[in-house]
Amino acid sequence: MSSNIAVSCTLAQKEKNTHLTMEVKVGKVIKTDKEWKEILTPAQYNIARSKGTEPAFSGQYWNHFEKGHYECIACGVKLFESETKFNSSCGWPSFFKPGSDSTIHHHRDISHGMVRTEVTCATCEAHLGHVFEDGPEPTGQRYCINSESLRFISEKDE
Repeated sequence: MSSNIAVSCTLAQKEKNTHLTMEVKVGKVIKTDKEWKEILTPAQYNIARSKGTEPAFSGQYWNHFEKGHYECIACGVKLFESETKFNSSCGWPSFFKPGSDSTIHHHRDISHGMVRTEVTCATCEAHLGHVFEDGPEPTGQRYCINSESLRFISEKDE
């Protein structure tokens, strides 16, 4: 049985502070495209909601190695710990595992003439990037994630 729960929170964006109300349905954040456009920048919306990709080496986190964690830009769920980030030289933030298996969903992606595994936020279905089987031990995985899909929280601010 599912129920709707209204949750009110404050979400700090790069360019603006926005007060929003989220509708949560069985642990999911459900919003209309109009509501997403009100809380995300155009670049964030393009990637998180329209499955876009930022150019390699252009995102703010591709070469960022401060201690802390990375959250979903759309809903604030903790996705990756900084200890799992590594320099893959691919131009996007890369992690060898998510913070929790329950925060990431995997989907087969056959777009652009390739077969890949897309990763999305399990809570709000935001597109994050893709996972590949060429990462370091201990997992052998490389979660290749768009900076525009992430918000970094420094260890000193946790």
